Amino acid sequence: MSSRFSQEIKTLLERITHQPLTLSDLLTETSERGFSLIIGLLVLPFLVPMPPGLSTVLGGGCLLLSVQMAMGRRSPWLPRRVAQFQFPRNLALQILNPLRRFSTWLERFTRPRLTGVTQHPRIWQVNGLCLTWLTLLLMSPIPMTNPLPTVGILAFVIATLEGDGLLLCISYGLTTIITGFFGVIVYLLWQSPALIQQWLGQS
Repeated sequence: MSSRFSQEIKTLLERITHQPLTLSDLLTETSERGFSLIIGLLVLPFLVPMPPGLSTVLGGGCLLLSVQMAMGRRSPWLPRRVAQFQFPRNLALQILNPLRRFSTWLERFTRPRLTGVTQHPRIWQVNGLCLTWLTLLLMSPIPMTNPLPTVGILAFVIATLEGDGLLLCISYGLTTIITGFFGVIVYLLWQSPALIQQWLGQS
């Protein structure tokens, strides 16, 4: 039986803190599970403050992998520049403690169930489309919104690795809710000049 998502991610992060590892190294070791594991590893930093410039590399790598899933690829590929990216040791250390708390909570709820959903022949590509959309939202320039699509992406990653069809269905619901939330923000930003003018006219 495959180890749990939380344990695999924790092991990868602990290795990164002891020796430099590239994304290419990690993908080679994790094979097909590398899609979900590396996507999970790439989005975890979005839950904490990151050094400038990292979000582009991490988000770009996540987008490339999710698009490949949507196209039906089972062997992940990254361009050399992204594949040679080394996860910063300090960032890995910063993520480890929150991850341990998250793992303890997570494993109370996830388990293999509704396997008919997770094993559907087209579900891999559907998940890839959802992950692609959530990654685009993650990379949007709207400030203070990173955690929302990150949680949605992690839900898909965990559901896929754990074979949890119920969590996968919840992930689709989360994607809809997150999309609606961003839609409201975009609408408010678009309307803000008119709202300001209206407010000034009434004052």
